[in-house]
Amino acid sequence: MDYLDQLEAEAIAILREVAGQFEKPALLFSGGKDSITLVRLAEKAFRPGKFPFPLVHVDTGHNFPEVIEFRDKLVEKIGEKLIIGHVQDAIDSGKVIEQKGKNASRNALQTVTLLETIEKNQFDACIGGARRDEEKARAKERIFSVRDEFGQWDPKRQRPELWNTFNGKIHKGENVRVFPISNWTELDVWNYIKRENIEIPSIYYSHEREVIERNGVLMAAHEFLNMDADDIVQTKSVRFRTVGDMTCTAAVESVKTEIDDIILEISQSKISERGARMDDKVSEAAMEDRKKGGYF
Repeated sequence: MDYLDQLEAEAIAILREVAGQFEKPALLFSGGKDSITLVRLAEKAFRPGKFPFPLVHVDTGHNFPEVIEFRDKLVEKIGEKLIIGHVQDAIDSGKVIEQKGKNASRNALQTVTLLETIEKNQFDACIGGARRDEEKARAKERIFSVRDEFGQWDPKRQRPELWNTFNGKIHKGENVRVFPISNWTELDVWNYIKRENIEIPSIYYSHEREVIERNGVLMAAHEFLNMDADDIVQTKSVRFRTVGDMTCTAAVESVKTEIDDIILEISQSKISERGARMDDKVSEAAMEDRKKGGYF
């Protein structure tokens, strides 16, 4: 077995452990490369049967159109159930207040919609594509990460996972976030995508796009960004290393359209994958604070 075989085997075992330990699990699906990788792993874990869980997408309403199109295409192809939670519904009902100003983003508002979706469907485990190499707070996560009855995360309450033994026992109202690819890196994901010939949204590859420079990074030019006369629209060759809300996901200049070239580019990059996320630049503890509040 090479290292990708070992990572794959571990992730498949974790997915099967979820199916065995929980009554109503779900797979959180963003349409990004990590969650697409999880779908391929779930196919290997459970085919020819159906997945023992639905796919769940929290839609901010400000997602990249290419990603939403890809999401719907993939769900139709694999024939699995998709549940969508809409942030717009929470805004309309007054449960959250939309941010104002030039740097307004709906990204942080996802938490309320996610927790409502979990409660409505009574999910006791949510599978996600977070990896420990992404960000400091995510490095503190266990593979089985317990959330309390309010959906909150306390890093001090995390359970030891000696000898890959995963404890999914929870009290009523609690749930567990499960991260099968915790031990993968960004390069591992890309190498796996290459090996498995997995289709991913076109925005991961270089393309011509209208962008503006804001806060030192390139953002896709769109009305969601509350653009004004100071924003100068330019056309550049860019691609995205991560997929999220358009208001907080920056592009990187690149001319790479082939997967081998992208893998080489990533291996030589001095900027982390999450370095292209505006919401992570708020403070050193930004992600940890959001996770404590219920963010994935």
